[in-house]
Amino acid sequence: MTARKRRRRLRVGRLITVMALGFAGLMLLSGLGLLLVSLHDLPSFDTAALSTANATTVYDRDNKPVGTIGAENRVPVKIKDIPEQVQQAFLAAEDRRFYEHHGVDLIGIFRAAVTDVLGRGLHQGASTITQQLVRQSFLTPDKTFKRKIQEAILAIQLERHYTKPEILEMYLNKIYFGEGAYGIQSAARLYFNKDAAKLTLPEAALLAGIIQAPSYYSPYQNPEAAQKRRNLILDNMSRYGFITAEEAAAAQKSKLELATGTPDNRKYPYPYFIDYITSLLVEKYGSDLVYKGGLRVYTTLDTRVQKIAEEVLANSKNYPPVQDVQGAMVVLDARKGYILAMVGGREHKGRLAWNRAVRSPGQPGSAFKPIIAYAPAIELKGMGPATVVDDIPVNYNGYQPQNSDRKYRGLITLRTALTHSVNVVAVKLVMDSVGLNQAIDFAGRFGFKIDPARTGASIALGTWDVSPLELASAYTALANEGIQSQPLAILRVEDANGHILEEARPRQKQVISPATAFLVTDMLRSVVESGTGQNARLARPVAGKTGTTEKGTDLWFAGYTPQMVGVVWVGTENNRSMPRAYGGTYPAAIWRQVMARALQNVPPQDFSRPADITTATVDSKSGLLPGPNTPPEHQVTDYFAAGTVPTEVDNTHVPVEVCATSGLLPTANCPERVVRHLVKLPYEVPEFVLDYLDRVPTKTCPVHNPTGSLLPSDAPTVQTPAEGGFIP
Repeated sequence: MTARKRRRRLRVGRLITVMALGFAGLMLLSGLGLLLVSLHDLPSFDTAALSTANATTVYDRDNKPVGTIGAENRVPVKIKDIPEQVQQAFLAAEDRRFYEHHGVDLIGIFRAAVTDVLGRGLHQGASTITQQLVRQSFLTPDKTFKRKIQEAILAIQLERHYTKPEILEMYLNKIYFGEGAYGIQSAARLYFNKDAAKLTLPEAALLAGIIQAPSYYSPYQNPEAAQKRRNLILDNMSRYGFITAEEAAAAQKSKLELATGTPDNRKYPYPYFIDYITSLLVEKYGSDLVYKGGLRVYTTLDTRVQKIAEEVLANSKNYPPVQDVQGAMVVLDARKGYILAMVGGREHKGRLAWNRAVRSPGQPGSAFKPIIAYAPAIELKGMGPATVVDDIPVNYNGYQPQNSDRKYRGLITLRTALTHSVNVVAVKLVMDSVGLNQAIDFAGRFGFKIDPARTGASIALGTWDVSPLELASAYTALANEGIQSQPLAILRVEDANGHILEEARPRQKQVISPATAFLVTDMLRSVVESGTGQNARLARPVAGKTGTTEKGTDLWFAGYTPQMVGVVWVGTENNRSMPRAYGGTYPAAIWRQVMARALQNVPPQDFSRPADITTATVDSKSGLLPGPNTPPEHQVTDYFAAGTVPTEVDNTHVPVEVCATSGLLPTANCPERVVRHLVKLPYEVPEFVLDYLDRVPTKTCPVHNPTGSLLPSDAPTVQTPAEGGFIP
C-alpha cells in the first residue's frame, strides 16, 4: 500500500470518528437539554396526588354493599385483603420484575426502545407499575420522551417514599377497569358481584387483562378478546413461576362467569333510595366528602322489598290508560320507621332525578281523613266507631261538600262513614265536632304544617299537599299503638378508616293514645274488608284508606299491617284527570301486589288491642244504648275506649202509626195502617236522604190523600236526644 493511500484512509477514518464524536456530543447535549427541560417542568412530588377519589359505599340492612355514590365508582381495599394470586396476575400482566427494580425497569426500557426504533415511533410503553401510578397521579397520558423522563424520575422518588406493597395497593385501587369501575374492589363487584378478597384465579386474570384496553377487552362488549387476553396472562403467570402449568390450563378452560344484568344497572341499583340518602349525606357532610371521601353508609334498605316495589311500579298494567301517568311508593317498618323501599317514579332518568316519594306530588284526598278528622274526634271528643253523624247536605260559608257517589246516607256511624269514605261526615267532624283550628293543630302532632290561613273546611278531605313519605310516617302511629316513627334511612356512617361519624336510632313519639290508634285502625280494617279499599285485601289483617282528589288527578292508598306501612300514589304529571280511576283501584292493587310478596315469609299478626278497649251494643241511629223502641236492625256492637260507652238510653226511636203503603202519616182514607219505630229528630231532611223512611214523617200519605197535607199542628212534641248521641 502506498503512503498516499494510507494517508487518504487515515483522513476518512478520522473524519468518521470526528463525526461520530460530534453526533454523540450533540445527542448528549440534546439529552441534557431535554433532561433540563424535563426537570424544569417536573411536577412537584405531592403525596396528596396519590390519594384516590373514593366513592361512598352504601350497605343494605343486612350490611351487604348495594351501590356507590361518587364521581368515580371506586371502593378502596387494603393490600392485605387482596389474595397473593390476584396480585400476581397483575404483575404477570404489567410488571413481572416489580419487586426487583427501583421504579424503572432498565431491561424493559431497552426492549421497548428496540421495539420503538424498529416500529419508527413511540409505541412500546415499558412502564412499570410504579411508573403507571406516577403517570395517573402526576402526569398527562401523552407519549413523549419528555414525559417518559419525568415519569422515570418521579417513579424513583416514589419508590424512595413507599414500600412495594404500598405502591401496589395504591395502583390496584387507582386503575380503571372499564364500565365505570375504578379500582379492583369496584371491578370485582361490577364483573363478578363479589369482593376482591374472593376472586378466583381466572377472574383475577380477566381483570388484569382488562386494564390494558378497558373498552376493547370488556367481557361484556368483546368476550372473545377478553377471554383470549385472560388466557395469555394465565400463560404468563405459569411462565414466570406464579402458578403451575396445570393450574393455568385448568383456569383457561373455565367459562366467563359474569354478574347478570347490564353494567349500568349494577353500578347504580335502587336509584331512588340511593338518591334520597345522597341528598341527606350531602346536606350534612358536603359533596366532597360524600363523592370522594370513601364513606361507608349502612342503611335500612331491604333489597328484596325494594326490587318487588320497583318491579310492580314499572308494570304498565298497573296504571290507567292515560298519558303521562306516574307512580310512587314508600314502604316503612311499622314499628321503627325504617325505610325498607322507596320508588319515586315508574322509571329513573338520571342521578338525583325527581323523587315523587319524598317530594309532594299532590293532595292526599280521603287518605288524610284518619289524621285530620277521625283521630282527633276520637282523641279529643271521646267519639268512637259507633258514634253517629247525620250524612245530609251542609253548607259552611258557601262550601258544600259532596260525597263521591252523590248520595247522602243519613244517620250513619263513624265506622260506616270511613268504610265508604263519606265526605260530609269528615267535614262535619272537623268543623262541628273538633273545630278547624284544633284539627289542624292535631295534624301538627304528626308533622304536618298546615297554614290555617290557606285552608278551610275542605282540609277534612285532604286538600293540603303531602308526600308519600310524610303520609307513611303518620300512619306508623296508627299501626304502632299511637307511636309515630320518623322515617329513617341511614343507620350508621363511617369514614374511609372505619371511624363512626354518626349512628342513628329510631326517633319515636307518642302522638295519639293506643286506644285512638286501635279504634281508627279497626275502622280502617273495615275499609279494606268491605269498603273502598277491597282491592288491597290480603290473607292477613290489613288496615288502610283510599284517597282520590276531586278532579281525579291524584290517587292514593295508604295501608298497613302490624309489620309494614306502605303508601302508593298514582297521578298525572300535567294534572290531567283519570276517568274511572280511584284510590281503591290502581293504588290499592299496587299496594296489594307489593305487600303480598314483601310479607310472604312473615307470619300473619293481628293488631294489638289495648287493655282499656271494650265492646258494647248501641243504637246505630243515635249512638246511645238501645232503648225499648230500638229495632234489632238498628243495633250495632262495636269497640269503645274506656269511659266512652254511653250511659243514656236511646229516646229517638218512637212508635209511629203510618200508612202501610206509603210509610207516611195516614189519612182517614188509608185502608191499612202499621206501627213502626222511627227516628224523631228536631229537623227535617230532604227526601233523597237514604234513611228518609226511617225517620218520623212530616207529611201525610199522598196515595190516599192527593193533596198531601202537612203534619197537623198538634203533632207530638219533638224530643231532643240525650248528650253523647248523634251529631246532626
